[in-house]
Amino acid sequence: MSKTSTRRSTPLRKVGRLATTLAAIATFALAAVVLLPGLLGFERYVITGGSMSGTFERGSIVMAEVVPVADLAVGDIITYMPPSDSGINELVTHRIESITDSGTGPVFRTRGDANSASDSWTFQLSAPTQARVDVAVPQIGWAFIALADKDLRMLIIGVPAALIALMSVVEATRVLSEPRKSTVQPMPVAVAG
Repeated sequence: MSKTSTRRSTPLRKVGRLATTLAAIATFALAAVVLLPGLLGFERYVITGGSMSGTFERGSIVMAEVVPVADLAVGDIITYMPPSDSGINELVTHRIESITDSGTGPVFRTRGDANSASDSWTFQLSAPTQARVDVAVPQIGWAFIALADKDLRMLIIGVPAALIALMSVVEATRVLSEPRKSTVQPMPVAVAG
């Protein structure tokens, strides 16, 4: 009859299993948020300012469908790069307030829903398609805002990675320090008589 050893579940092991499970769930959720919209044909943008407050708040992620510029209409919300003379050098997500024809294509004017005045610039879109916002998901963008900070990114990614490595070293040390049991069975001796 062989004895089988059973490992006792210590509180540290329970915490380790829980942490591993939560890390796996968080990783899966983050991968879904990052990859799934792209697979469905959406572009994603994190809202970092307050000019669209009331419609969607800072920290939201907006999902934008790429549509032909000809399909854009007054009232649509688009994410675009303002003209270089605007003084703004990052993407803006604002509502189209007017579209006029210049003879060389449509000229757009936008405004943030929380702003009291229209944007001071007008612009034309040089590409044949444009990202038009269809869906906003509140609060999820904070994770991406946090990951944009190098020090915080190291903390968010580095500390769990270090803990997993430490748990692996502890487990490997435990396994290597256990006395080895022989699995060799003695050969039965038959006596011929």
